[in-house]
Amino acid sequence: MVAQPEVSAWRSRVPGVVEVFHAHFTEYAYPMHVHEAWTLLIVDDGAVRYDLDRHEHGTPHDTVSLLPPHVPHNGSPATAHGFRKRVVYLDGTHLGEDLIGSAVDGPDLRDPVLRRRVGQLHTALGHPGDELEAESRLTLIAERLRTHLRPSTPATTPRDSPTLARTLRELLDEHLTQGIGLDEAARLVHAHPAHLVRAFSGAYGIAPHQYLMSRRVERARRLLLEGRPPGEVASATGFYDQSHLTRHFKKLVGVTPGRYARSRPA
Repeated sequence: MVAQPEVSAWRSRVPGVVEVFHAHFTEYAYPMHVHEAWTLLIVDDGAVRYDLDRHEHGTPHDTVSLLPPHVPHNGSPATAHGFRKRVVYLDGTHLGEDLIGSAVDGPDLRDPVLRRRVGQLHTALGHPGDELEAESRLTLIAERLRTHLRPSTPATTPRDSPTLARTLRELLDEHLTQGIGLDEAARLVHAHPAHLVRAFSGAYGIAPHQYLMSRRVERARRLLLEGRPPGEVASATGFYDQSHLTRHFKKLVGVTPGRYARSRPA
């Protein structure tokens, strides 16, 4: 009996992300086709064999594959048990058309750091409310992809990192509940998003999204000890919903919000 494909697809509110697609195929083979978007692909189990621009390629689990827009390609299982993959389709926000030629020449990238970051991006994309984390991770991923595709590009001289870090921290504090997107913050401080993330992490030893979640959990603790219910606290502190609050609260405090609230002395 042929196993049925397992597919999960959704749109994301993260700028630049057209679609997120997770699938497990055992026998299905893609015919030749094209995408308008960039295809950023990792394979978690098995392998994919594909043709791109009339050249054969493969995707073992330790690689990241970047298929450029408008270039025909196909895809089929390279192992008997098929393959399990995660894909992010990206518009031209992070990767320009000038990189298409380099991506055609070398679509499969063996880069453990990049592979890990793409996996972390998928985790963030799968959790509504973690858009700032996903934006930050995607920005650093795109920067690394551009380095692979255009390695001779000279580095630009960064602006004063401590000043940028302090300014971003102030913006995060001002937008603690409603949040602020990385692109918007970068526009306000006139800095590249990737440099902004690096400046903040270097100055404070924590990524911007981690700082934001820490501050929100800190505020949630105070409200829970005042006797407010977790669902109301989640909304008041900027979390997507109560489960979003619970996940981050337990990660930082070690217990769920409900248990934390019940620990108050009678």
